[in-house]
Amino acid sequence: MAKASETSDDTPKKKRRGASVMVWVLMAMLIGGLGGFGVTNFGGNLTSIGTVGDRSIDVGDYARSLRQAMDQFSKQIGQPVTLQQAQAIGLDRQVLQQVMDRAALDNEADRIGLSVGDATVASKVSAIPSFQGLDGFDRTAYRDVLRQNNLTESSFESGLRADTARELLQTAITSGLTTPQTLTDTIADWAGETRGFSMLRLTEKSLTTPMPPLSDADLQAYYQSHIETYTRPEAKRISYIALLPETLAKDMPLDEAALKADYDSKLSTYMVPEKRLVERLAFATDADAAAAKARIDAGSVSFDDLVKERNLSLDDVDLGDVSKTELAAAGEAVFALKDPGVVGPFASPIGPALFRMNAILSAQETSFEQAKPELATEQQMETARKAIADKVEAVDDALAGGATLADVAKEQGLSVATTDFAPGADDNDAITGYKGFRDAAAKMAEGDFAEAVVLDDGGLVVMQLDSTVPPTAVAFDKVKEKVTASARDEALAKALSDEATRIKAGVEAGASLGSFGIVSRTTRIERNGAVNDAPPALVEAVFQMQPDDLRVIEAPGFAAVVQLNSITAADTTSADATALREAIDVNAGRAISEDVMALYTAALTSAAGITLDQNAINAVNAQISN
Repeated sequence: MAKASETSDDTPKKKRRGASVMVWVLMAMLIGGLGGFGVTNFGGNLTSIGTVGDRSIDVGDYARSLRQAMDQFSKQIGQPVTLQQAQAIGLDRQVLQQVMDRAALDNEADRIGLSVGDATVASKVSAIPSFQGLDGFDRTAYRDVLRQNNLTESSFESGLRADTARELLQTAITSGLTTPQTLTDTIADWAGETRGFSMLRLTEKSLTTPMPPLSDADLQAYYQSHIETYTRPEAKRISYIALLPETLAKDMPLDEAALKADYDSKLSTYMVPEKRLVERLAFATDADAAAAKARIDAGSVSFDDLVKERNLSLDDVDLGDVSKTELAAAGEAVFALKDPGVVGPFASPIGPALFRMNAILSAQETSFEQAKPELATEQQMETARKAIADKVEAVDDALAGGATLADVAKEQGLSVATTDFAPGADDNDAITGYKGFRDAAAKMAEGDFAEAVVLDDGGLVVMQLDSTVPPTAVAFDKVKEKVTASARDEALAKALSDEATRIKAGVEAGASLGSFGIVSRTTRIERNGAVNDAPPALVEAVFQMQPDDLRVIEAPGFAAVVQLNSITAADTTSADATALREAIDVNAGRAISEDVMALYTAALTSAAGITLDQNAINAVNAQISN
């Protein structure tokens, strides 16, 4: 059978140790009715993956937590994450630590007799939106939601009771913690400090001695010393024949009547009426709209001012490009304007409004004859795709009957081509631009029979692997241009580095930085600031220097001599400074609390003792990976 082609800087955020799986459950109910929490059937009597003290670590808790963590990370990176990928970054170990911490806290709560009453549990259950009906808490909805997610009332309420007790214990441990003022001050002083510096950036024009041209011997030497850069990776030598729509299309007959019908069906695309770029600002009453228009006419405010007064943005009032008909009552007045302006008030679907016209978009008319070449190409491509589709079954049958690639090529009147395909190489042949070809090539092994693959654009390729080509150096002549550019860049970087070192020594001997060229001066830059066309290493270096220090800063395509001029202490009185300190206080406090809880749960685990059933953990992982 021909195979259809397949369509195809963050790390997991550290979660608070001891965070409750029931909190995840409640959040999921708010968002999507507890979707995705049905991982419960592990066969036999498997209910636990281990114990902490007298507390079992529920197998469902671990499974739900791992699935939730994988789903969250998938959303962060914008693509699904497999269990193997999650394990590669340690996500499963992080989740296991979390469920162990929860079990340790539950065990301690049991030990000291900490629990909550039925009234507290009932209050929490009745407050969950997913369990609400028209008249408040709906027991039928409560049971249905739990049943849909393989949860019983007793297990859910037991979990909620344990969760609440655990939160009480956590609060008791961390509620008295505060961020030391010295810590807040130190971080704020460090983060808020600014610096001023001078920079002499060097270019080829800065060199006192022009760079000599590179000889062929120089280029050959560079090529040999960087041969890995010019070595093609291991490749698969693949023989193939291809039936591509773009190749067949030019010979396909045209149906004039069908072209005209296609044109008529797309008439709105080819006959675009005159339009205007318009913004609409609505008001509560006609009087309000009229008063606003009077203010504009008197010159006391602008349309933009009125938008700001309403706490709106221009995006909120933008209608885009609209026709006269789309503007309804305001159409005549708006289209009567020859230059940008404001008209109104006129009735609109959202109330009396003023309309600002910003630009005139002329009508665009494309005749059938003008559109015909484009329509003809589309028609011929579609005809070619159908012609290729009609051949797929015959090709499949031939291959199933033992036909070789050469046999199929002869039958289709095509010649066999060969390509050396290396994933990621920039000199692969055009046929490898098709994902279907690349996917099939990745799976092929020597000795496999020829395979037919349907490509994304409707094309068909029949291919077979002939051999594997080991990594091979690309001939010097083929990469000479690249070698020349790279070798020159390297030579220039060295020359600039030498020049920068010479200038630095001159300044240290008493010369001014400005005597060596044009110096740019930055009076104040923040620690997280950036300098145009300069690498991050520049600002990093500036904040490591002391006044009058000199440094040579080098990066690919960049060389400069930098001198620190001033250090300005962090502001402590402005609103921004106050906000910064408050943020530092909150974040540092949270970090301290998390560290204390981590130490506390570790101590609880050590004291209570822990056992893990690796077979049970493996069983959960196996089901999630399926």
